[in-house]
Amino acid sequence: MTELKSNKVRAGIIGGAGYTGGEMLRILINHPHVEIAFVHSNSNSGNYVYQVHTDLFGDTDLKFAAELSTDIDVLFLCVGHGDAKKFLEANVIPDSVKIIDLSQDFRLNQNSTLNGKSFVYGLPELNREAIKTASNIANPGCFATCLQLGLLPLASKGLLNNEVHVTATTGSTGAGQSLSPTSHFTWRNDNLSVYKAFSHQHLNEIGQSLRQLQAGFDKAINFIPYRGDFTRGIIASIYTESDLSEEEALALYQSCYDGHPFTHVTNRNIDLKQIVNTNKCFIQVKKHDNKIFIISIMDNLLKGASGQAVQNMNLLFGLDERAGLRLKAIGF
Repeated sequence: MTELKSNKVRAGIIGGAGYTGGEMLRILINHPHVEIAFVHSNSNSGNYVYQVHTDLFGDTDLKFAAELSTDIDVLFLCVGHGDAKKFLEANVIPDSVKIIDLSQDFRLNQNSTLNGKSFVYGLPELNREAIKTASNIANPGCFATCLQLGLLPLASKGLLNNEVHVTATTGSTGAGQSLSPTSHFTWRNDNLSVYKAFSHQHLNEIGQSLRQLQAGFDKAINFIPYRGDFTRGIIASIYTESDLSEEEALALYQSCYDGHPFTHVTNRNIDLKQIVNTNKCFIQVKKHDNKIFIISIMDNLLKGASGQAVQNMNLLFGLDERAGLRLKAIGF
């Protein structure tokens, strides 16, 4: 367990004005064991946090800062892909400060070290023990988390021996806060589209994790991502050929995630409203003829980003893994 500077984890946030930064603030403001030391934003320096994240009005008087402080225990990098590496190249962060990076910059093994700082891939259901003793964490991607949690039990028993077929739809917040032609309301509303078919960047980290459990895994993952016309959440449907019966598959998945507080397995139908605004992943396991059919659902901004980052922080500092993350689903 990492030794704290005080009786609370002192946290700093880089990139606090974006979607993942906002979710980080919402969690940490109410976390029983965390003190937010600073929230950095170049574009909003001097502004109250609630002037950007207006739902936090009445919850905090924090202001965005332009200056960094190293009098912290953990630093969350809530920045875009490529920007985390640039930040760490431009700023000296003491080795005593744990870094949790929400970008993709350090997720792959060949990119997991920079200037002597090494990063452990932060999927608790895969690397919980390594996370507890890590110096720094590369937080997984949202699609990657959803798909890996749907496939890891099969890989853990060497049962991924055929091509995998995936169709998954994500909410508009998955694209980040910066505007693009496909993020405008007039385009996204009442619309659905495929993007990065068979070539999504998260496939690399998914394959890396599957090979960690099933050495030599080389089958195709045929991944078709969709842009959904809703705000948040991911629903992924996955199927592959398998000799397991439905009862055997269900027992395997339940056993694999036993003791992991946020991942829950069922053979009953599941839907996004059960998990939106929570750090949970729900997995449905069914069998159709010779195919095992898995549905995996989670909130892309929580279990897929900021919630999982806080889960990793809890593990790093020996806290209850669920601290600050007992969140209420929207339900209806």
